[in-house]
Order: sequence, then C-alpha cells, then structure tokens
Amino acid sequence: MNNFLFVAAENDALENCKAGGMGDVVRDVPRQISERGDKVHVVVPSYSRLHHGGLPRTTVNFSLRGMGYTAELYEVKPKKEFPNIFHYVLHHPEIEAGDIAHIYHNDPEEPFYTDAIKYFIFCTAVAEAIKQGAFGDVDMVHLHDWHSSLLLFLREYHPDYTNLKDIRIVYSIHNLAIQGIRPFDGNYSSVKNWFPNVPLDYQKLMDYRYQDCINLMAVGIRFADAVHTVSPSYKEDVLLPSSPPEFIGGEGLEKDLQKADEEGRLFGILNGCNYKGINKEKKGNIYRNTVKALFGWLQQEDKKYKADFLAHTGEKIMAFVEERPKFIASSVARLTEQKFYFFMRSPEAFVEILKKLEKIDGIFMLLGTGAPEYEELFRKLSYEHKNFIFTNGQSEKLIDSMYLESDLYFMPSLFEPCGISQMLAMRNGNPCLVHHTGGLKDTVEHMKTGFAFDGDSYDEKITSMLEAMDIALDVFENDKPTWKKIQAAARRKRFTWQKSVDEYYKLLYKLD
Repeated sequence: MNNFLFVAAENDALENCKAGGMGDVVRDVPRQISERGDKVHVVVPSYSRLHHGGLPRTTVNFSLRGMGYTAELYEVKPKKEFPNIFHYVLHHPEIEAGDIAHIYHNDPEEPFYTDAIKYFIFCTAVAEAIKQGAFGDVDMVHLHDWHSSLLLFLREYHPDYTNLKDIRIVYSIHNLAIQGIRPFDGNYSSVKNWFPNVPLDYQKLMDYRYQDCINLMAVGIRFADAVHTVSPSYKEDVLLPSSPPEFIGGEGLEKDLQKADEEGRLFGILNGCNYKGINKEKKGNIYRNTVKALFGWLQQEDKKYKADFLAHTGEKIMAFVEERPKFIASSVARLTEQKFYFFMRSPEAFVEILKKLEKIDGIFMLLGTGAPEYEELFRKLSYEHKNFIFTNGQSEKLIDSMYLESDLYFMPSLFEPCGISQMLAMRNGNPCLVHHTGGLKDTVEHMKTGFAFDGDSYDEKITSMLEAMDIALDVFENDKPTWKKIQAAARRKRFTWQKSVDEYYKLLYKLD
C-alpha cells in the first residue's frame, strides 16, 4: 500500500474549504487513490476556523524568524467518509481566514503579503509533521499551486528537512497566473525574515522580472520531481510566452516550463468530473431557487446591494416564474479578468448577445462574485437589460439548477487551465459555447458537443464569439435534430477521474 500526502490551500472534501477548482481536485483525486487500495492524507491550513470540533493529533515545534513556533495538527471530519482517506488541518493563530472565501487575503498594495506569511508557517509545520511521522511513512507528496511549493524550498535548502529528499514530490499547477512573488529581504513578509539561517541560491529562486524576489510558483516548477498542468492543451499553451490579451501562455515562466518539459518532468493531464453521487435539483426550480437565494441574502446584515437584489433581480425573476422564457444562456464563475475580460473590455459585445437572445425570447443568467469592477459592470448591465439576470452571490442549489436547466452554457474565458464548469454543464446535456483555449479545447468540440470561438486578434475573437452565438441560436431555433444531437453528444462525454488518475500513477507518481 502506497502512502500519499496531499498538501494544498483548499480541500472541498471539508465544509467551507473551497475558493476554486483546486478544491475539487484535492477532494476527488484522493477518492480515486483510495479506490486503488492506497492510503491518502490530505492537509490544509485551518484558517483559524476549520480545526473547531477536530481531533488533536499532534503538536509540531519548528523554528521560524529565529524563534520557536508551535502548530497543532487536527484530524477533521469530511463531508463524506471514504476508506483510507484522512483529512487534517494545521492550526496556528497567524494562519488567519482571508477575505476571499474565508481562505485567501487580498493585499492590493503588496500582493501575497499576508498569504506568504500564512503558507510559510503552514509548509514548515507540514515539513516538521512529515519528519515526526505524523502521516506515517510517506511515499509520495502531491503539492498544489504556489501555496504549498515552499516544501520544495525546504527540501532543497533547509538543513532540518533533508529527509524530504527521500520522498518523491510532484507539483500541480492550477493557476499559473497567481505566482506568490515576495522579496528575498527587507520586508516582514520576505524569505530572509522567516528563514534567516537558510542559505539561499538567489539565481535558482528568483523571479525573472523582479530579481530581488522569490517566485514560489517557479520554485514548484524548478524543484519538483514531476510538474503537472491540468489539461494537455494548457501544457502546450504555457510553453509559449504570453501576449495578452490575444494569448495567455507561460506568464513569464515559459523558460522554466520548457526546461521541465525537456527534462521529461512536465505532463498535461486533463482534470476529471464526478458522474455518480451527484446532488440533483428538481427540474423546474431555477426561478424558485433564485428567489430563495435572494431572500436568504436579504437576511444577512453584511450583504451589500440589497436594493439591487429586490429592485431588479427579484422583480425580473417573478415575471419569469409566471411566463418562462424559451431559452436560457447561463454562466457561473468568479467575476475576474480570466473569466470575463472580453465583456469588461467590450461590454457592447455582451449587449449584442442580449439582443440576439431577446429576439428568440431568451434570457442570460449570470451567477458569481469577484472583483468589484466586474460586479459593478454586471449590476449596471442588469439594470439596463430586462433579459439579463445577475445574481451577485453564491448558492449551491441555484448553481445546480443553472447547470441542469440552461439551454446553453457560456464560458468566454481569456485562458482556461482546465475548467470544470463546462464538464458539469455537459454532464447535464447542456451544450457549451467556449473560447477555444487551454482545457476548453480538450473538452468542447465545435458543432459536435458544443460551440467554440477563436481568432488571431482581439477583434477577430469578439467577431467570432458573436458569430458562434448566432450559429448556436440558429441551430436551436431552426434545426432541432442537430441541436438534440449536440445535447446527446455533450451528455455522453465522460471526463472521468479514474482515467486521469491512471495517468497520474503512470506519469506523475511513477507507480505503474
């Protein structure tokens, strides 16, 4: 029996421990490993909240900033129990809940200032817990994004953790754009402040653009035994330099990724999706679930924009409860540049889409929270267009209803390492209209399982996006047999975790 340790910032196997797709992966991959008869320990920070009600397992003592530090390891109960999977959180008072999903801190003045401190403490505590045998004899450590890459720094440079050199460590890239860049020195949240006695090889650790800084995403890529992007097409994308907004590639780290590829350490393996044990909403509840979500938020004292919810979102929804529209296009996503750059730069293109929908008695439903300027844009558009329903919040029941009852799922991501939303929509026989990039290339085929747009220039992409919407609406209106065929093909597609984890064992873990 192989013994795995997963180290990450998020784990959706636990309540309230997810901000994005990484949480899904950290939930699902251990379940596949468990099915193979191997053992997995999953550890995340407690963010000063997830340890409540947990079982204290051990106390770890280690040195940071030239001082003694103590953290507590708790075993915690997951949402669903599986054999041979053990979930832990590490508690230290300085690892606090952030303002993004009660996990990450948003430090606009000095990016990653607070988060770097949290993950310096967390990773060092994990290294100490491994050394103490808190997870048994570990055969394989799987790290996720920059938050956990410091373990590789400790393995490479810290005299107390040379034991990590005996363990294979693999590294998954979920979001290459978020790199965890911090100064080497001269700052409370700098490497030298936290590890004053560790000798640094500045050349091997530095960020190419800010050479007085460490790049923790780069540390993961440079020092891991295997590096993994979450789709094959995204792997091809990141080997090339970015040229935004037309193309988002290696984000300044393409040379490191090219080197990893030349050394046979870089692999593109598509994420999977769950096809069993799914929470199902009843068909026909989409508007009721919107109303329920709205009224839930109205009870919350800290919820902003209550007037907006009541005045236009609620009012519009009530009209659709009475008289259902003939077509629903929808999107569920964090409101960020990655997901909606095209609409921020070209709101007129989005208005054009709404007009096209209006002609066939169609509506657009968008659910999400995120960057204030994106929320503001969509609130403004919602006031101006009666067939645009913007739900500025999170509601699992409503999200399930949207995946189930939409006619077309819209995903115009600027770049997409893998994407899970298109898989969830397709699982429900819901064709997707996507930007032909990264993992969306690997999952949606134009006119077979959905619709795609692309172009060599920004303007070409916008033109292509509007044309793809025309094609989709034309097929829906005038060619029902082809529409049903596309729906059926989308529903039949299977992106299973079993297939993905077979590849993990062969390529990343080298266990087959």
